[in-house]
Amino acid sequence: MSTVASGPERPNIDVWQGDAYDLAGKLLDDSVDLVITSPPYWGMRTYGMDHNEDVLQEWKSSGHDALETPSYEWYRAHGGLLGMEPIPEWFISHLVEIFERIKPGLKPGGSMWINLGDTYFARWSSIRMDGRQGLGDNPRMRRKTPMGGYRQEKQLLMIPARFAIAMQDSRWILRNDLIWHKPNVPPRPEKDRLRLSHEHFFHFVKKPTEGRPKYHYDIDEVEPGIRDVVTVNVRSGSDGHSATFPEELIRPRILSSCPPGGTVLDPFCGTGRSLTVAQESGRRAIGFELTDHFSEAAQQRVAEQAPRLF
Repeated sequence: MSTVASGPERPNIDVWQGDAYDLAGKLLDDSVDLVITSPPYWGMRTYGMDHNEDVLQEWKSSGHDALETPSYEWYRAHGGLLGMEPIPEWFISHLVEIFERIKPGLKPGGSMWINLGDTYFARWSSIRMDGRQGLGDNPRMRRKTPMGGYRQEKQLLMIPARFAIAMQDSRWILRNDLIWHKPNVPPRPEKDRLRLSHEHFFHFVKKPTEGRPKYHYDIDEVEPGIRDVVTVNVRSGSDGHSATFPEELIRPRILSSCPPGGTVLDPFCGTGRSLTVAQESGRRAIGFELTDHFSEAAQQRVAEQAPRLF
């Protein structure tokens, strides 16, 4: 755990290295105003980390059906990696588990913004170790994914929608499904479908014990037009991370959903772009990051930015 860029004249930024599942338990209750994050997408990349490709067989060998979802703790203890679950159902369940662990730390009037992209099913899928799927010369591997039910070749899996519904089932209130339109997506080789040029950004708030939810929201700080479709170009990655947030996408979320001086948490902070945007906006920020190299990059980014704020 490391604290960086602290001081009386600027908001604190804390970068904590470790699994978001564990670090969530270290948050003080009702201490976070806004959670904003982009967790790993299902079946895309390993970020250079090890993953047990036999985890499904180990689960079935212990007497379980594939569609029974193991707890995240069991999955992780058996070499599993978030985003590399053998089937989407496991991934969605694990994501919800992690956000449920974060829930006590979120203030009653807080918000959660979660960016999630979709995936096409392939029985033999291509997994990039680091870069975007299908792009560049990054090393990749092939893995066999079990078919069945809606998991059919070339199927768009609707993972963001399935995740949003699972969150609703866990008593989260979904306020917006913001569509991030990406006008500069790169060409793809497929000739039998349109290119994916959008992702989902879900706005959740806590369900109160009674009545309607009340939470901080400054609509004057969102994009002109106040619409749920936002056009922002994809930006290049940094420090080896290919899936960094565009600042133009997250700044309105921070300004509108976190009061000045409040605390922003990114539990999958990568190289820390959301943290520095929060700091520039006069908010305190906390970032969780599992990998050594990305957490170090996040700390370096914050340290380099701090002098510019004076």
